[in-house]
Amino acid sequence: MINPMDAKPKVMTPAQTAASPDIDSSELHPTTTMAKLPKRLTALMLIYAAASISGLLSANSVSELSSMLCMLTLLMVVAVFGRQKAALYMLRGYSLLQLAFYSCLPAIMYDPENLVAGPTTVDFGLFQAVVSDWVIFSVLIFIGAAQVWISFNRKVKAWFKPRQSMNIMS
Repeated sequence: MINPMDAKPKVMTPAQTAASPDIDSSELHPTTTMAKLPKRLTALMLIYAAASISGLLSANSVSELSSMLCMLTLLMVVAVFGRQKAALYMLRGYSLLQLAFYSCLPAIMYDPENLVAGPTTVDFGLFQAVVSDWVIFSVLIFIGAAQVWISFNRKVKAWFKPRQSMNIMS
């Protein structure tokens, strides 16, 4: 018969621990710290999910490249919440590619033959504003830099499981 008093963890000195080889060190410290989901990663994943869902709703067909990228982004969001290590690499690559694209956007958009002189009109529902191109490019580059900062953060890395798994859906 097992005595319930023996089930409690015993406090032992290091000398006693070394003297008794049958005691595992994990039995002495039963409380393990689990990594918490960082709030900034949650916010970024909600933004990615909303952008992907709106992209899927606005696509004409599922076979378009834009809808496929939206589906890949949704799979990445699921894998991030599943704590898969492959999702960390996908998140970092995704954010770096976006920052590189945003940084090259002024050079791509500057085409002397098709250059439209003047500011750009931005419509957000009832709100309409006239904004110059450098403000739009600056905001996009700032958003890309924020994504890179979030994806390379130490707390975000601690969220993912330490084992190496390239399967995003396991």
